[in-house]
Amino acid sequence: MFRLVARRPAAPSSSLMHTRTEVCPPELWPSSLSWRGRMKRFTERTVKQVAPWLPEPARPVNRLALVKREFQDSLSDVPGDPAMDLMDRIERARSLREMWHLRSSLYGEVAVALDQGEAERRLARLNRHFPTRAPRSALMALDA
Repeated sequence: MFRLVARRPAAPSSSLMHTRTEVCPPELWPSSLSWRGRMKRFTERTVKQVAPWLPEPARPVNRLALVKREFQDSLSDVPGDPAMDLMDRIERARSLREMWHLRSSLYGEVAVALDQGEAERRLARLNRHFPTRAPRSALMALDA
């Protein structure tokens, strides 16, 4: 009886995402609204008033524009109206959090137009713009 229900080894996963890390959405509020962000701004203003000869800090990079450009580049060779609609949604996005939510649509469009492996490669390149955390352990309870 036990021979009939003997376990066969599982087939190796064909997905590139087998060893993925969990990509999380960016913070809902910018860090400048937290007490740390306010304290940092206060300190910078104070130092600027006390020591005006110090060089100006470099202006922060507009990360949203950079991420939008990379999303559009990832979608540039995908034909069709759904891809054009997604390009419009990318252009209208107002935050990195909105861009995080557009990742799945981009993945779907690229997977349909090209193939799943290419979609996974492009998504992996885009995921570097978002916070990550270690994957759950197999020993951890699922309802935790």
